[in-house]
Amino acid sequence: MTDRRRRLEEEIEVKIARTMLGVSGVLALAAGLAACSEEGPSEAGDGDAQGGNVESVGLMLQDISNPFFASMQNTMEELAEQEGFSLNVQDGRQDLAEQNSQIDAFIQQEVDLIIINAVDSDGIGSAIERAKEAGIPVVAVDVDAEGADAAVTTDNVEAGRMACTALAERIGGSGEILILEGTPTTAPRERVEGCEEVLGNDFPEIEVVGKQATTNDRATGLEVATDLLTANPDVDGIFALNDPVALGADLALQQANIDGVVIVGVDGSPEAVEAMNSGNTALWATPAQDPGGMVEQAYYVGVGLAQGEAPESRLTLLDPSLVTLDDVSEYGGW
Repeated sequence: MTDRRRRLEEEIEVKIARTMLGVSGVLALAAGLAACSEEGPSEAGDGDAQGGNVESVGLMLQDISNPFFASMQNTMEELAEQEGFSLNVQDGRQDLAEQNSQIDAFIQQEVDLIIINAVDSDGIGSAIERAKEAGIPVVAVDVDAEGADAAVTTDNVEAGRMACTALAERIGGSGEILILEGTPTTAPRERVEGCEEVLGNDFPEIEVVGKQATTNDRATGLEVATDLLTANPDVDGIFALNDPVALGADLALQQANIDGVVIVGVDGSPEAVEAMNSGNTALWATPAQDPGGMVEQAYYVGVGLAQGEAPESRLTLLDPSLVTLDDVSEYGGW
């Protein structure tokens, strides 16, 4: 049994113990409801968190082609087999309209819990509200989402601080850098916020000479980095919001035959580790996340919500851990 699985099972035992304290009240409520049961299913909204059982889960991911989200899917499939619930996984393909439709489909299917990795943290709010009106708990994962009952994410501000501290120190505390941003969700915004905070406070001699958004993937990382490097060929470093974008920027440097630039990303992904171990990359550091542990915790928070037990804090933040080229051989990976 992994340390993560053991820790999660201990948390479940604590939640079960807490829930049992209210069993007598639940039984009394159930008896009262039984007297009215002849009316049949009530209006849309009873979903079934009725009784707190989570027998079906809808999992919505930004882009399953990203290994980070594929890892979440794999973990949830294992958890579904272990816990005995049905799992419906939907790929948002970085399309807000697609995720709106997916939530409406989950409402029609009367799933017991929705776990959402939103493509647009603010834009998905109205769809989440429809799910909540239907009585379905909604937990955001990796990025927060407007209206979600709870959220489980990495401490992305800290990840940005870690990445840009490592970058700044590697280039000697001065020079010019590029920032490759991401989609309009909380995680990319907070990573850039953390990066700019540490640069402004601790490294005033570093100048950001270019900043542009990507769609969080390697292809747009390559495209945007190529454009920015054309205008700024003498930069000293690049901060990318995640590892796929960082690896795209790495390829851009190779294609432009530019040496001596330091890249940092965020994720601790298997692809980043492979590149760092290859000895042929500009990628210097990546604050590692735990996608599997993150989505597991989101599931258990959702189970608690279905049982009428809100988490102590709406937002659960998980600590990142910095991996550099110097210590990548000691990193266990996802």
